[in-house]
Amino acid sequence: MTIKPTLHHVNLKTTRLKEMIDWYGVVVGTTVNLQSNYIVFISNDRTHHRIALLAIPGLRDDPEKFVHTGIHHTAFEYDSFDDLMSSFARLKQTGIEPDYCLNHGVATSLYYSDPDRNLVELQVDNFGNWDASAEWMRTSEAFRQNPAGGFFNPDHVLAAYRAGATFEQLQKDTYAGIYPPSKTPNLHQPSVG
Repeated sequence: MTIKPTLHHVNLKTTRLKEMIDWYGVVVGTTVNLQSNYIVFISNDRTHHRIALLAIPGLRDDPEKFVHTGIHHTAFEYDSFDDLMSSFARLKQTGIEPDYCLNHGVATSLYYSDPDRNLVELQVDNFGNWDASAEWMRTSEAFRQNPAGGFFNPDHVLAAYRAGATFEQLQKDTYAGIYPPSKTPNLHQPSVG
């Protein structure tokens, strides 16, 4: 019988230690629990670390990063759409904007690039219930046909939300492409086709 552990942390190698510490502090509210010459442990909750940043000598940036295999992104989940959009507005004021935004059907997601160009997804569950969203993922023909979902412009969605549109209505609208992005999103992967 498999004992199912909970995902605890991610360890990122970096050549930009200070920038990474600062960025994760601003974006997801991490604080440093320990910093040595080559490693930093940061967390945004009570645990000792959710992210370790490893800055050992000899690391170098990979200009071909997006065409190599590896982790595509890490994700952080908010309790509500209001929290997600409030964070979008706060981050935009600091000059941090998402690379692209998607309503996946199961979640509404904003994708950001950290200083090392690692993608970080900030999301909210569209059902507010993991059992319901997992069931929708398993049974939805719409999701089977389009697992990525619909791209959207977060500025327009935030304006509609502030004007009184409900999360439920915005879910339908963004999934249907009602608030398209103003430019083609950079998906940070090789083009297909």
